Amino acid sequence: MTKHWLIIGAAGGIGKALVRTLLAQGNKVSAISRQSSHTDNQQQQGLHWYQLASAEQPEAADVLAAIFSDKVDAVVLCHGWLHGMGMQPEKSIRQLNRAAMQQSLEINLIQPALYLQQLLPLLQKQQNVKIAILSAKVGSITDNQLGGWYSYRMAKAALNMLVKCSSIELARYNKEATLISLHPGTTDSELSAPFQKNLPEGQLRSAAETALRLIQVITELRAAQTGALINWDGSPLPY
Repeated sequence: MTKHWLIIGAAGGIGKALVRTLLAQGNKVSAISRQSSHTDNQQQQGLHWYQLASAEQPEAADVLAAIFSDKVDAVVLCHGWLHGMGMQPEKSIRQLNRAAMQQSLEINLIQPALYLQQLLPLLQKQQNVKIAILSAKVGSITDNQLGGWYSYRMAKAALNMLVKCSSIELARYNKEATLISLHPGTTDSELSAPFQKNLPEGQLRSAAETALRLIQVITELRAAQTGALINWDGSPLPY
């Protein structure tokens, strides 16, 4: 059966792969990204692509209302930033700087938070809707045995709290909704590119492989899992 998926942050490596894979499976896809996509995807039947710099744009509410005029079955938020603009993950607290922390919080936490703010009233009316916010295993406080990567870890840990709080609020209005944090695994993308050299064999997956795994996990979500941090294979991860 054809499903309607909303992919936010659709121009990134995982976002693009999700769009391609979902379309190939015969689904309807609404995609939102900061930049317009110049790929062949835009010409495919079943795809509507919207350009929004952020959820704070005045037209964001109208775009989301138009998307949700047709029942939405699943939503994936794909925001993520680890390095760039001369900044790398910190190995020591001595390397912390305001610019890197602000950039990480802006993309990994604030942008998805503002989209969730806009989405929650719409999600309250969607039967059996499933929402996944791409997070990271390194955002788990319990699992952290190595330290380092301060800005990224802090932002993803905060994102997990955002998802937990939002899932509780959403459940008050929609008992069938499932809202989770989802760790996609190590994916061959710009985000992971500088850190792939010493990965164990088999840990790095292509964006297409990641997309297939995440679609399966999201499709199989149950309302009892709402608020959880879920691994790429569907297993629970500790906060």
